[in-house]
Amino acid sequence: MSTNLTKREIVLDIYEKTGFPQKEVVATVQMTLDIIMKALAAGRNVELRNFGVLEVQRRKARIGRNPNKPESEVVIPERAVVKFKSGKILKQLIKKIDISKL
Repeated sequence: MSTNLTKREIVLDIYEKTGFPQKEVVATVQMTLDIIMKALAAGRNVELRNFGVLEVQRRKARIGRNPNKPESEVVIPERAVVKFKSGKILKQLIKKIDISKL
């Protein structure tokens, strides 16, 4: 499996393709991520056409077990989580992945 894509790699890729100053690209990428985080933190879903949707969902409270003390039950409280659902084009691209290389 290949390494993870980092924010730095995204910045460098945009810089190489556009020639915009790296400082501006870094600021723009960070502003984009900040806007997405702020929307999610406010309970809003983020829809990026053909890429996917980041959805804020409620995870119900449940009983879990402490792996170090399996005999004791622990209440895991209700909480908000972010789920990702891939969009149409991303789904098509993912289908082409050779899973034997993952």
